[in-house]
Amino acid sequence: MAFVFSVQRQPQTDPHESVFLLIMARMLDRLVLCLSGLQLILAADHPSYVAAVYEHRVLLNPNPRVPLDRRSALEHMKQNLRVFEEQTALAAQQGAQIIVFPEDAIHGFNFTRASIAGYLETVPDPQKVTWSPCADPLRFPDTEVLHSLSCMARNNSLFLVANMPSRQSCNRTSDPRCPEDSQYQFNTNVVFSDQGIIVARYHKQNLYFEAAFDAPPECEYVTFTTPFAGRFGVFTCFDILFRDPAVTLVKEMGIRQIVYPTAWMNQLPLMAAVQFQRSFSHATGITLLAANVRAAEYGITGSGIFTPWDSLIHHDTEGNSGKLLVRRVPVLDPSFIGDDRLKLVPFSGYQNSKEPEKMHVWPTSSFNSNHDGKYCQKDSEYAEGTSSTTFNSIMMYDNFTLVPLQGTEGNISICSGSVCCHLLFRRSDAREFYALGVFNGLHVVHGTFYLEICALVRCTGEHHNSCGGETEHAQTLVDFRLAGTFTTTHVFPGILGSGMTLDVPDHSGWEGGNGFYMSRTGMSAGLVTAVLYGRHYEKDNV
Repeated sequence: MAFVFSVQRQPQTDPHESVFLLIMARMLDRLVLCLSGLQLILAADHPSYVAAVYEHRVLLNPNPRVPLDRRSALEHMKQNLRVFEEQTALAAQQGAQIIVFPEDAIHGFNFTRASIAGYLETVPDPQKVTWSPCADPLRFPDTEVLHSLSCMARNNSLFLVANMPSRQSCNRTSDPRCPEDSQYQFNTNVVFSDQGIIVARYHKQNLYFEAAFDAPPECEYVTFTTPFAGRFGVFTCFDILFRDPAVTLVKEMGIRQIVYPTAWMNQLPLMAAVQFQRSFSHATGITLLAANVRAAEYGITGSGIFTPWDSLIHHDTEGNSGKLLVRRVPVLDPSFIGDDRLKLVPFSGYQNSKEPEKMHVWPTSSFNSNHDGKYCQKDSEYAEGTSSTTFNSIMMYDNFTLVPLQGTEGNISICSGSVCCHLLFRRSDAREFYALGVFNGLHVVHGTFYLEICALVRCTGEHHNSCGGETEHAQTLVDFRLAGTFTTTHVFPGILGSGMTLDVPDHSGWEGGNGFYMSRTGMSAGLVTAVLYGRHYEKDNV
């Protein structure tokens, strides 16, 4: 594995000779198409709806590994359900047509398979059974939680999405995957219509240290249809990092609106909850309704209502209360709208503004590109000893290779095998330590998945080993163009500013087949992280 880099000051040249003009000319047709779609969405007569998400400060069972009887488990869950009822009513008063509650928000977490038994309910398959628990509470036994949630939806005339633990009986003779106790235990999302009818049920596929639950025997691709916005897809928390069901719903099934209960533990600099929620929504061209738990002791916070272009978020590491977010968003389901111009292509990148890419005015003769998205350096630039400028540091449990930024402007490159990262930058000053890092390999801590990452990070100190440390703050304003070569087509661009300020690129997209770039100028907050987060799903199990 070879690592190469280049650090150069940029000579003053005619800005009109910039390589970016060539890049922009090649992408003009696609950008005009994307802009027409954005202008259509922003039109006053475009269909829209009011969405709500609630970040809930879950009241936890203090001894989750000790089994409770059904009555005691219900008493615990009712404490959280009372808050749900209050927030559902508040959301409805603000015109909400759909509300999403977090993962684990009714029952909590850290249960064993045995200790969660008192919390479980059987959720009938809505493809086979039409049932409103509120209207017909005695049809199925031990469904008090379903009854409560159904009545919230019905009484407030809105769609409601909640997460709960469920059971499903199985036969070990006919089902070789059936657990020894002859029942599956699932982490389950349930969707209720505005009449209180169960319209969707999803069992979480990608579990994250959840000993109480089983993964479903087959991955489920669950959608539901609303009268106000068309189709929505459903998945949960850790699912967002994997092809199935998340990417398949979006890329293969054409879903453009997702409800997303989560209990996401934040980890900077690359994977805070709202940070990756923003990246996923932007990269895939969808609306994401993300509801996270509020649990400071576990570092859990971060909810939002995201469209591909903007967001309303909540991230609070110090407060102890929940937060209701409500906003009007455009309908993105093309079949509901009847306009093909809104068919945003996932993972294609697009222009966020009407302005051409501003960085073409920078002197760039030292930006070595062959205009095909491949960033190359002359062998003569790598004299003996030059490679010592690179260093390694652990970031997100992975061993990144990095190169420091020097001065207030310049360009640097670094590679790991076939993944090469290139940064063209200009910053307000050079007092804070920044580095450009690359990782190309299998992540094996807290999950196994293959990553190809280019990341510009603000380091937390002056030493190399501080690169990868967690910080929410930066003072340095940075204009940049970050690009990389990838062997995957699934790249999630992300920009995080000081104070958990979320941003999206001015421009992003593919160039030359395997090169993906994003650029951003004029940020109002200091830059914490800029990342191209590539997921190579096909290599997860290699």
